[in-house]
Amino acid sequence: MKKNMRYKGSADYIVSDELMNSVNIAIALQKPLLIKGEPGTGKTMLAQSIADSLDMDLIIWNIKSTTKAQEGLYVYDTVQRLYDSQFGEADVANIKKYIKLGKLGEAFTADKQVVLLIDEIDKADMEFPNDLLWELDQMSFYIPETKETVAAQQRPVVIITSNAEKELPDAFLRRCIFHFIAFPDVATMERIVRVHHPNVEKKLLNEAMEAFYTVRNVPNMQKLPSTSELIDWLQALVVGGISPSKIKQDLPFLGVLLKKNEDLDNLLNQLYNRGQSRGNTITSSLNRYRV
Repeated sequence: MKKNMRYKGSADYIVSDELMNSVNIAIALQKPLLIKGEPGTGKTMLAQSIADSLDMDLIIWNIKSTTKAQEGLYVYDTVQRLYDSQFGEADVANIKKYIKLGKLGEAFTADKQVVLLIDEIDKADMEFPNDLLWELDQMSFYIPETKETVAAQQRPVVIITSNAEKELPDAFLRRCIFHFIAFPDVATMERIVRVHHPNVEKKLLNEAMEAFYTVRNVPNMQKLPSTSELIDWLQALVVGGISPSKIKQDLPFLGVLLKKNEDLDNLLNQLYNRGQSRGNTITSSLNRYRV
């Protein structure tokens, strides 16, 4: 591991002091960093920022509901070996040829230290985190088919993200450094937006952000618009030539922010209940995005 290695953020990722400290503590203690927060708060992008800042390669293991821990270690392709034994000319006695390392295996065997992102771990079943306890602790695993142990040449910087869709086992949590990324406040959000849209007009940005946070504060929304959706919305407003004065009045391109019909209906009802003077205009705007 590099001496005095410290994460200091990167040009395209706005990081708080608390998050920066959590990353550096995890690196110093050689423990996985578990990042929780609602979708769109920059959890996945953090791993890329760390890799860029520390000049490391990034290996991403995207977790699905069907993902098993074994897949991250290695896969033994018995089907290909059987096929080769029947129809091929390959030396099927060399089992090692049929062992393919998973993302964890790739991180362990990399020539230099890497950042390993285990993305959305809470999508897998409850046994998944427990099945990785030994490997993440010891940074090694055994392949019985070849009687070999794969050990990390350079201990990777492990970042694990969770959308908090389900609770993770206590035994797993004890082995991690934890940080919760809160949704950005207005000042932080403006800094984030400026990274992506440095030349956006101040008046347009202020009006868009006020409308954005108003929508996020509507009760009972099923999918709150995220940072990435605000960035896309601003781009749509600029491309569409929308006047700042029309943003809160017409809520243009609302389909960029809201992705569920129920949320569109909910927003309309809330605006009516609050006695919006422009109810008819907003109704027309919302109706354009119902599918």
